[in-house]
Amino acid sequence: MAKRAIARRRRAPKTIDEYIDRCAPQAQPILRRVRATIAKAAPDATETISYGMPAFKLRRILVYFAAFRHHIGLYPPVKGDAALEKAVAPYAGEKGNLRFPIEQKIPYALISTIVKFSTTRSR
Repeated sequence: MAKRAIARRRRAPKTIDEYIDRCAPQAQPILRRVRATIAKAAPDATETISYGMPAFKLRRILVYFAAFRHHIGLYPPVKGDAALEKAVAPYAGEKGNLRFPIEQKIPYALISTIVKFSTTRSR
């Protein structure tokens, strides 16, 4: 008789609401505000879950965001605008992703600028 798997894979969330509800309580209000910031900056974009993360799409994925233990991650990397690259440099992760520490003030205006920049590249 085959042994049952001890650990079951957690199924991926189907909606952004479901994703946020699964996150740590201290991250949830931040994620809701990040979501609202992105939606306002890209009103024609649609919400989706891709690779298990919340994302906004406008012909292609504009931006992903995700909660981690100590930070909120934002993807993809910002490239092609020197001033914007300089503005995001303090938050840059190893692979160009952005990491906004949960204990610090989240730069929502910068997130809005990143999304608006991504929408111009999507057209």
